[in-house]
Amino acid sequence: MASPGGSPRPLRQWAGQALNLLLPPGCPVCDAVVEKAGALCGPCWRQVDFLGSPQCLVCGLPFEFDPDPHPNGPDSHANGSDGILCGACIRDRPPYERARAVMAYGDFSRRMVLAFKHGDRTDAAPAFGKWLARAGKVLTAEADLIVPVPLHWTRLFHRRYNQAALLAHALGRETGLKVVPDLLQRRRKTPPQVRMGPAQRRRNLRGALRVHPSRCERLKDRRVLLVDDVLTLTRVVRVAF
Repeated sequence: MASPGGSPRPLRQWAGQALNLLLPPGCPVCDAVVEKAGALCGPCWRQVDFLGSPQCLVCGLPFEFDPDPHPNGPDSHANGSDGILCGACIRDRPPYERARAVMAYGDFSRRMVLAFKHGDRTDAAPAFGKWLARAGKVLTAEADLIVPVPLHWTRLFHRRYNQAALLAHALGRETGLKVVPDLLQRRRKTPPQVRMGPAQRRRNLRGALRVHPSRCERLKDRRVLLVDDVLTLTRVVRVAF
């Protein structure tokens, strides 16, 4: 029996199984043998600090306790959309409407992100796309386009791929949303922002990005979901994906 695209499905399955026997897929963090490409091994999976409800409506950072003790109230997070803002977002509202992330950025997730970003572990992108779809289901339900944060061409030349674009395409496959990888352009090369505070980051990125002149029409009346590998919140709290 052939698949709708015309390729014999059993042949592709056999080829994939044969490849796994010859080159067993490895955990993207520790390289332990796993069942399929991009999957984490059991010990690594248990170290992931996944984020979830109850969380701030805007930045998505989880609360240490449930601020809404009435699960059926109007601001309930029972439907996946928390209605309460954290103190930082109340004091200094971020420029974006809402943000969500998969995991907290700690020692373990840093290893995972760096392996994906600088270690050519692009095989993890499909798994990360599934995680993104779960974490951002409220955002994807309202979005029209998925757009990755672009790299400067010199950085793209050395790295050979844009990790944000890989995440965006993986998320697009999970959600069916259209991905426009070249909607944004990075006009100038910016220094790394790892040790910068919020104000320094804003100055660093001011004027660095622009909408591609030939893509402006695609933005008309569209809600854009911007994808990057790491998000730094106003409290200098970092989260991944």
